[in-house]
Amino acid sequence: MGKDNNGAFHPGKGKPSGANKEEGLGVSQTPPEKMDQYIEMTEKYTTGADELAEFVVLRHPNRNTSKGNTSKANGAKITGGEEKKDDEEAHKGRNEAFADDRSTTVPEELPGILDKEIFTELANYKANCCVSVYMPTHGSGVEVNEQNDAILFKNNLQKIVKMLKDKGLEETLIERMMEPGYELLRNKAFWHNLSSGLALFISEGYFKYIKMPVAGPERVFVNASFLITPLLPLMITPEYYYLLVISKHKAKLFKADAYGMQFIPIEELPESIEDVKRISELDATTWRTGGRGGTGGANFHGIGGGTPDDKTNIAVYFEFIDDILYKKIFNKEHAPLVLAGVEYLIPIYRSVCDYQNVWADALTGSHEHEETPSLYRKSRELMEPYFRQGLEKALTLYGNQSATERTASIVADVVPAAHYGQISTLFVRRDAAAWGTFDDMNNQLVFHETEQPDSEDLINKAVVKTITQGGEVFILDREQMPIESDLAAIMRY
Repeated sequence: MGKDNNGAFHPGKGKPSGANKEEGLGVSQTPPEKMDQYIEMTEKYTTGADELAEFVVLRHPNRNTSKGNTSKANGAKITGGEEKKDDEEAHKGRNEAFADDRSTTVPEELPGILDKEIFTELANYKANCCVSVYMPTHGSGVEVNEQNDAILFKNNLQKIVKMLKDKGLEETLIERMMEPGYELLRNKAFWHNLSSGLALFISEGYFKYIKMPVAGPERVFVNASFLITPLLPLMITPEYYYLLVISKHKAKLFKADAYGMQFIPIEELPESIEDVKRISELDATTWRTGGRGGTGGANFHGIGGGTPDDKTNIAVYFEFIDDILYKKIFNKEHAPLVLAGVEYLIPIYRSVCDYQNVWADALTGSHEHEETPSLYRKSRELMEPYFRQGLEKALTLYGNQSATERTASIVADVVPAAHYGQISTLFVRRDAAAWGTFDDMNNQLVFHETEQPDSEDLINKAVVKTITQGGEVFILDREQMPIESDLAAIMRY
């Protein structure tokens, strides 16, 4: 069965296979369950159009399959019972050997947003061979339907096999390490439930992956430790904000951070301005006679006259919403609140809102029925200055101290400083690498022009040391770096 350039399968030409002849079926009538088996085996053991993958070992066609039973030769007669017993023992031995070669490692998913504990586990993992894979993926669209991500992953698995062979690893070990990957490749549901990126960490007896909310460049890295620098955008950050969608029909509150946004259900919120009007008709008491010491606007008593479109009625409706949100959420909060709604509604809500940290800019327009991903994308762009505050502060501090000994930008100085816990803030150029070794016991740093068997990525190691010792790291594009260098640091001392 062949594949075209897009990885689609097509029946071979000619007569039906022997199995299908017996069943009276042509190739085009192959049962779906058998077709799935063919596809599964082809995906695992081929590359391109029916070309065997490099890791597949072929047995010689003249191999003597009965040589295991020659021990009773030399003229000794083997009875039927003895022959059957020998066959059973040989079969049992082969099964046990096969079971020994099979991997018992199960692919394990790690959270898409990392805490320091998980990051430290990955950063400190050491083995003779650690494989890190980063690849862009898709959550929806034609790429999912055409299995582009699964095809890219299969190609990466084959690339890893070749890299491991080049490093001299035994084929049985390579097969054990790769088996969980092929198990994941065959999991169709997995490839229909991805996000923007995928990171995998593979070693003997170790197979973990992360569905990344942000996509990065494709990378395959084999070393004595995992490459974790691309994970830094997933580290938990303290910055978050709220988004409140307002209209005359309903208010919806969301909580968002640097990676996503979630709806916050609040049952007490009215369904519309008409609900508030009905409440006021049942309860003639004053709704609110004064603010809570905040900067709330004018006081309103009941709905008053006029139509539901009257701005006074809208203000009372928003005031009702603000009371509930303040009681449920904002009385203990300091995070920014972004307003989203038709332009003339924004100042009305601001006039009655007691919360102190309403963001100066708002999302204007009709957002009442907008999907959450679209709302998040627009609000996240609006809040970019908020999320850059920490970086801007660090860059300013570096600039102010650049002429002192409290900063460093030479890799040979920064790497040892990171190991000894001297760095408070580290700036790293995106995708930078420096090969070599560092002996922290003897303070000996050696650079390698290219990757060698004993090489480590010294920049990756500096990042790990800085974070695990309480420092802060920023991964920046070349033009964002405070100085023309792969590394720059602000020292603690």
